[in-house]
Amino acid sequence: MGSFSIWHWLIVLLVVLLLFGSGKISTLMGDLATGIKSFKKNMKEEDASLAESAPPAAGSAGNITGPSSQQKTGQSS
Repeated sequence: MGSFSIWHWLIVLLVVLLLFGSGKISTLMGDLATGIKSFKKNMKEEDASLAESAPPAAGSAGNITGPSSQQKTGQSS
């Protein structure tokens, strides 16, 4: 009852080929490859646009500002 044998997978593959046909599957795989190439191209363009943007000011990198130290006005004693 474990995993399917090779014969089970061959029958499933045969049924899929009969239902969709080899032409439709190859078209589907071609569309998938085109989508992946388009995704990679857009990711490279995004990385290039981020690299071209202006770097942050030299003094502001790594500085964390805390809450302001202004004293409240109108405190009662």
